[in-house]
Amino acid sequence: MKKIVPFKKEIIFKTNLAEITSISLEHSLHKESEHTISGSFSLSGEYKITDASLNTEVFSYDLPFDIHMDDHYVLDHASIDIDDFYYEIINENVLAVNIDVCVDKLEEKPLIEKKEERNEIEKEEAVIIPKIEEKQEKREEEEEREETLVKEEMTVEVGLENNAVEIESATTTLFGNMDDSNETYMTYRVYIIREGDSIDSILSKYETTREELAYYNDLTEVKLGDKLIIPARYHEASE
Repeated sequence: MKKIVPFKKEIIFKTNLAEITSISLEHSLHKESEHTISGSFSLSGEYKITDASLNTEVFSYDLPFDIHMDDHYVLDHASIDIDDFYYEIINENVLAVNIDVCVDKLEEKPLIEKKEERNEIEKEEAVIIPKIEEKQEKREEEEEREETLVKEEMTVEVGLENNAVEIESATTTLFGNMDDSNETYMTYRVYIIREGDSIDSILSKYETTREELAYYNDLTEVKLGDKLIIPARYHEASE
């Protein structure tokens, strides 16, 4: 692809400008970055101050050039040169210069890249949404599990208070390793470990000791959801 970039400049001479007798143009244009062309034009030559003058004066000017191409153009393999050049004397001491810069072998970025970028954005959005939904589901599951544990604990405690016989049969596996030869307990509580609980907080809540609690439970590894037997009220049996 070829693209013409126009450049215009008015040069003001310090003296009268009647005629340009000779003129030359050179350039140092080059690719400065992926989308930028920089450099300068070197304009030099001779001119007459008046039409009747036999002598000529020398002039030389450097004209900076800097342009940023559209981002969808690629300058990696582009060649830069002057395509056309013309000038005009105006207002007796002003030289108007017109330079057409030719940028050849210019490449355009394929549209598929933009489509891929949009696809990547859509993929990222698609990933974010499930993550939000997943967090919401986990939070709902945790709340539901906590409600279930609370209901289970309340059910067991109510049953214990209303019928001691039912407690004993319903919690056979919990009380199976107890030694009934020394002590007789009238009431027990079955407590379900919830998030945030610790042995110390349970001891403080039910006003018991670690030794009493360890007598009926294995405290070496207590985790969420485990059930603890807690003596609520007891007396020593007569020997």
